[in-house]
Amino acid sequence: MRFASYVFQQQSRVAVVGQDGTLYPVPGARSLTELVASADGPAALLDAGAAALDAPPGPHVSEVRLLPPLRPASIRDFVTFEEHVEGVRRSVDGASGVPEQWYAAPTFYFTNPHAVYGPHDDIPMPPGSAVLDYELEVATVIGREGRDLTPEQARDHILGYTVFNDWSARDLQSAEMKVGLGPCKGKDTATTLGPYLVTADELEPYRDPDGFLRLALTAEVNGQTVGKDLLSNMSWTFEEMAAYASRGTRVVPGDVLGSGTCGNGGCLAELWGLRGEQTPPSLKPGDTVTLTVEGIGTLTNTVVPGPDAVDVPEGRRRSRERP
Repeated sequence: MRFASYVFQQQSRVAVVGQDGTLYPVPGARSLTELVASADGPAALLDAGAAALDAPPGPHVSEVRLLPPLRPASIRDFVTFEEHVEGVRRSVDGASGVPEQWYAAPTFYFTNPHAVYGPHDDIPMPPGSAVLDYELEVATVIGREGRDLTPEQARDHILGYTVFNDWSARDLQSAEMKVGLGPCKGKDTATTLGPYLVTADELEPYRDPDGFLRLALTAEVNGQTVGKDLLSNMSWTFEEMAAYASRGTRVVPGDVLGSGTCGNGGCLAELWGLRGEQTPPSLKPGDTVTLTVEGIGTLTNTVVPGPDAVDVPEGRRRSRERP
């Protein structure tokens, strides 16, 4: 099933998306976030969807404003594509190759769950940045609480999948990562999710013998294709990522786990690293980015001017007095 969150006639609803785009509102559900939190796993969500299909239909998807499928409890963004690591590392850090430590575990960072945009929303330029980039990813959504899961157990905790655009201010990212702590304002302004949450069972036909989902990924800027890859080029499965995320802690319903950016043009910075120059150029207001994932759907967002950066003073060089 495909679930959509949307606004129609000034009311927010959640619905199952029919084959022809007709929306079937889920009875008694105001948001997919609440529904996921209360459904207690994939089977319960499918039951709620089945009840929606037995109820009267609502509007067509073309008549509504689509929202992000849900408001995440948290967002862990992994980095699971070797090709992306190799290209972006050269572009951002000036280093070559893939660090050997990268292969030891599926590394991730936490990004901002309060800056999530819908599949057709305008995206503001991050304050203080002049080098904006898209990042084509797929995200999985956790549907059941768990701790210290094995990959086999984690499969029962995965609710579904959505398209994920990890917008990145490369100039801010490059500067702040010299501190050695990871990205902060370089990744803080916007993340796009959508257009739907596609339940895990619907994508099972795409699973290859090694457990990866073989989905075609395409990135376009202003109608020109700049990237193509397969999701099955990940080095870890989503089940393995979920198991690692749960190590020593909890994953809870509504947690989002991003695959990390795909290779072969999954972002501009990868291409810059490979080519040694910023071609295609970084995104600017007026540019439209379209990301498509086979079996899930398409995000189309246009970049618009953002607010001016609020000045913050440089850190004081202290005398280090002691009490």
